[in-house]
Amino acid sequence: MNNKLRNAILLATLGVIIISYASCSVTIPKGATAVKPFQKEKYLGTWYEIARMDFKFEKDLNNVTATYSLKEDGTIKVDNKGYNFVKKEWKQSIGKAKFVNDSNEARLKVSFFGPFYAGYNVIEIDKDYQYALVVGNNLDYIWILSRTKTIPEKVKQAYLTKAQGLGYKTAELVWTKHDQ
Repeated sequence: MNNKLRNAILLATLGVIIISYASCSVTIPKGATAVKPFQKEKYLGTWYEIARMDFKFEKDLNNVTATYSLKEDGTIKVDNKGYNFVKKEWKQSIGKAKFVNDSNEARLKVSFFGPFYAGYNVIEIDKDYQYALVVGNNLDYIWILSRTKTIPEKVKQAYLTKAQGLGYKTAELVWTKHDQ
């Protein structure tokens, strides 16, 4: 094998390793801390999305829910659903989540596309696991979740204040409608 071909193969292999490593690396925004202790069994079930930063995978969606269930292999099945009010059709994405460290800490990595993961960090939750504030890897991703289609104003304001303190532009939040 000539040196040029060998070097090209080594470079391609190195590129695949770097991309694979980068796709599995997840972070938490500076200043944010994941809930600890975290009780995954109490978190499982259906959550209604109250608000989010808009991004292409949720564009034009209302009636958004996320349902989490434990799989036999210990990972968590993620079943996201929402109604696209422009196309007048339901959209569903099934993924998986794994704990970044230990299941006692609410830092997870979620994948909907093969080996590519994104951060899913629960940074605030009430004692009864009825309301949650979730952030992604950076200040582009944030969700306010509730077990019901509404959230008390006091909880909403507390979550907005926390998000603003971390640098989120909460004026840009999309407030999800639940009318179906």
